[in-house]
Amino acid sequence: MEMFCRQCEQTSQGTGCTKAGVCGKPPEAAILMDVLVRLLQGLAFYGGRARELGIRDAKADRTMMECLFATITNVDFAPERLTAHIRQAHAARERLKKLLSAHQEKIGAPPPAALFVPAAAIAGLLAQGSSLGLRANDFPEDIRSLREILLYGLKGMAAYAHHAALLGAEDESVNAFFHTGMNALNDPSLSADRLIGLIMAFGKVNVTCLKVLDGAHTGMFGHPEPTGVTPGVRKGPAIIVSGHDLLDLENLLKQTAGKGINVYTHGEMLPAHAYPALKKYPHLAGHFGTAWQNQQKEFDNIPAVVLMTTNCIQKPRESYKNNLFTTGLVAWPGVTHIAGEGADKDFSPLIKKALETGGFPADEAEKEILVGFGHHAVLGVADKVIAAVKSGAIRHFFLIGGCDGAKPGRNYYTEFAKRVPDDCVILTLACGKFRFNREEFGDIGGIPRLLDCGQCNDAYSAVVIAQALADAFHGTINDLPLSFILSWYEQKAVCILLSLFALGVKNIRLGPTLPAFVSPGVLQVLVEKFGVRPIITPEQDLNDILT
Repeated sequence: MEMFCRQCEQTSQGTGCTKAGVCGKPPEAAILMDVLVRLLQGLAFYGGRARELGIRDAKADRTMMECLFATITNVDFAPERLTAHIRQAHAARERLKKLLSAHQEKIGAPPPAALFVPAAAIAGLLAQGSSLGLRANDFPEDIRSLREILLYGLKGMAAYAHHAALLGAEDESVNAFFHTGMNALNDPSLSADRLIGLIMAFGKVNVTCLKVLDGAHTGMFGHPEPTGVTPGVRKGPAIIVSGHDLLDLENLLKQTAGKGINVYTHGEMLPAHAYPALKKYPHLAGHFGTAWQNQQKEFDNIPAVVLMTTNCIQKPRESYKNNLFTTGLVAWPGVTHIAGEGADKDFSPLIKKALETGGFPADEAEKEILVGFGHHAVLGVADKVIAAVKSGAIRHFFLIGGCDGAKPGRNYYTEFAKRVPDDCVILTLACGKFRFNREEFGDIGGIPRLLDCGQCNDAYSAVVIAQALADAFHGTINDLPLSFILSWYEQKAVCILLSLFALGVKNIRLGPTLPAFVSPGVLQVLVEKFGVRPIITPEQDLNDILT
């Protein structure tokens, strides 16, 4: 059985995965995702038409973001759960179709995706899916590339929108654009100019989505505060929480309170320690391990339970598979899944397992690291930062952030950060920071030289900080002594990049490799319009920036 997927940075041979995903995705899962995307295009047709008639279906909106999120790299590898999403998307489409049955003349002729009927069994779905996907239509190379960029951006925004929705925060412009963008993919005649226009419009909408998520996080958990976090472990039973979902962490902390279990963050959950509503729990014990791609090694034979809350799961080793649990949209075949949503989730199976497992035999602590420099904290000392820039104490800012990954070449970011001169400040976010966040950078007049702005979910903080500095100096972000050195891995990084383009940010350095889905023609447009360039070497890039 063959698949074709090239949506992540590590795609095979830099061209596309055909036998199995480098991420661990089996071909069955990839093909079912192609079926799911086709159904979502059909749902988008009716969702868009419904909005034109003043009809909104909140359940259809939630289905759109959940199902798109399920197709992101390293989220859902379980064919049976993907099949359930297919049924969910089909039911939502048919419900909207029925709602609009009295308005047929205004709706117009439905596209093929709106007529697609999924097979009743997985075997039939796999047969259908083999004729779908990226290679189903003979588009010119640049058109195919632009269509992929739009799709992957929408997938990334679905993750951010879903996180916000779980906290009760949504935005109509975001919900509507899912239908606008996915329905656009129903039109094979779209020109390059029209697709570029849609992509730029998407970038602006995603800024709104990130703002909504930021407000949801800070409204629920408080504004992040600069906080020291100790990597390592304490003696006793342990649960390690990975992924991105702060609400899952809070509910787990509530359910484990007083039970003698230490709870640790892993990967992108590190910034949780800075939120007042989370760090108040004394059994939020510290941070375990580093970035997502090291989980197989870091979880190997540990006497602890692991909860994966969102994307970034890898194929578990047998040594810890029985101690691994998933929840939300993340899933792996054969791994116990905790169902429910929000406070309805029952984490008692994890708690029971953690107590049975026994936990770590002794305390092991590393050097403390600082987190919590979101926009509220940084802007609280903006006068000191601005004064330091005006005096020359701070020469330049570098935003070194994005996704980490296992592919060779990512040591570039470690070396770049270590070579940044002492009169420069590093902003960072997402899991790429694990390449250098244990290094000692010192401070400039009391301002730490490494400011951790949070998860990839917190990209809005970096935008707010940059815009506030630009306003203070009466210019634009591009006028600032600020350079973006970004690493990407999956679709959430794609949509953040598109948002930076929509904000007019130029001269971004991107690596470790350029996306396989960006054609030479599209790349030329990005170079000419935005000055995008691939990373070269830390020495050369630093020299080019600072001279």
